Amino acid sequence: MARQTRKQRPIAVDLFAGAGGMTLGFEQAGFDVLASVEIDPIHCATHQFNFPFWSILCKSVIDTTAEEIRNRSAIGDREIDVVISGSPCQGFSIIGKRALDDPRNSLVFHFLRLVIALKPKFFVMENVRGLTIGEHKKLLETLISKFKDKGYKVEENYQVLNAAHYRVPQDRERLFLIGCREDFELPKYPQPITQQAKPSNLKQRKLSNLPTGPTVSDAIADIPEATNYPELFNRDWIVAEYGEPSNYAKQLRGRNYLENDYSYKREYDPQILSSSLLTKHSSESIQRFADTPQGKRDKISHFYKLHPEGVCNTLRAGTDRHRGSFTSARPIHPFTPRCITVREAARLHSYPDWFRFHATKWHGFRQVGNSVPPFLAKAVATEIIRALDVQPFKPTRKRELGDEKLIQLNIAQAAKAYGVELLKIT
Repeated sequence: MARQTRKQRPIAVDLFAGAGGMTLGFEQAGFDVLASVEIDPIHCATHQFNFPFWSILCKSVIDTTAEEIRNRSAIGDREIDVVISGSPCQGFSIIGKRALDDPRNSLVFHFLRLVIALKPKFFVMENVRGLTIGEHKKLLETLISKFKDKGYKVEENYQVLNAAHYRVPQDRERLFLIGCREDFELPKYPQPITQQAKPSNLKQRKLSNLPTGPTVSDAIADIPEATNYPELFNRDWIVAEYGEPSNYAKQLRGRNYLENDYSYKREYDPQILSSSLLTKHSSESIQRFADTPQGKRDKISHFYKLHPEGVCNTLRAGTDRHRGSFTSARPIHPFTPRCITVREAARLHSYPDWFRFHATKWHGFRQVGNSVPPFLAKAVATEIIRALDVQPFKPTRKRELGDEKLIQLNIAQAAKAYGVELLKIT
């Protein structure tokens, strides 16, 4: 098939969008993600701040129709190139209860329903590796069967991808299920481009002759030390002086743009250190954190102390207030006896520095931990672009970010702003 040429970028819809990790990764690959659906109004506000030029529907996918997605965005009657999804994973997670009757498990079938109704050329579903194991594997097989019944080809040799193999300094495994309409060919899975960085005293994982990916130090060493700015105990930003960045950090700071980065440049002040509200640790915790060796866990909190020559352990989200407000363990900084900030977590997740999260640590960490690392999403999206036979192009103009008030709303204010009933947030 001859390569298509078009003035418009291919378009995508993001379901269960969260703060926007998948949206950003697909934007970086050359897509315009014209519509996103997310039930949590805090996440919706953050998404709107970072992508104010696209549409966010703040509601459950259960109550969402294809017609509404088209009518409430710039999609209209255009043909959709891909529908993407990172549906809630707690019901499938191997570290959770893995209850088959968890109501969140049924959400993958609402993804199916909307894909069939929207009729995209391709779809991508991301979830935890636990969906491929035990009884939950039957649910995955049922989902694949239903897609095939509705005229979609599905890559049944589905793969679990590790973000560390795609230039992300984090050991994070996730399932990706890919499908396409019968009039298209299935995309390939992205091949690993880096091997996982390991501390020099640990055995290196060998993946052919791939270069070692970025390390924890590459990701965060240039970030100003937050404890030098006492204002960060009361607010989440400060004007600060950064250190010399690694090549990886240069990309996230916007000082070094990759040839294959097709995202819109954002207007922002690179001297601002954002998403960096500090935690007030007890003197006992500070001493324990200082005594914990790099690459080991604190014996009391079980927090993992990052090793500068390795990668971060999997960043997790915890739960929202409707499920007990469980706070997931946050890594300890490799050099300073404190937990890492949201900005440092974002660096370890491959978010650029212009991307802002909710001003609180609670929501900010939840937004990072719930999301797909953009560089991993970009790797998958690039294969979809290739299957579409479209030549992506770099936008020529910068985009402004949204109103900062969006990332300062509390849950009640955000719910009111989007007309959402708190009791319906699941």
